[in-house]
Amino acid sequence: MANIKSAIKNIKKSEKRHLQNQIRKSQFRTAVKKVLLLAQKGEDVSQSLSEAFSKIDKAAKVGAIHKKQAARRKSRLVKKVRSFQAQVQTAQK
Repeated sequence: MANIKSAIKNIKKSEKRHLQNQIRKSQFRTAVKKVLLLAQKGEDVSQSLSEAFSKIDKAAKVGAIHKKQAARRKSRLVKKVRSFQAQVQTAQK
């Protein structure tokens, strides 16, 4: 355990930031799962996709994830959604 006041304060700040980052990450992971679930069912995902993008961007904005990681996650999410939509369309034919 730290003995110096500033070190103690830094530990407290670090713990607070860690909790906030975990919350942001959890929120966008949940939003991504919701999008993928809707895409698998063949439902409209436009609203939930924009919500997931917003959550990912907010996580990147506050530093919970890197901005390039956010871009990569959004790109992969769209790719998966399109894949699911193509599967649903072929299954309906």
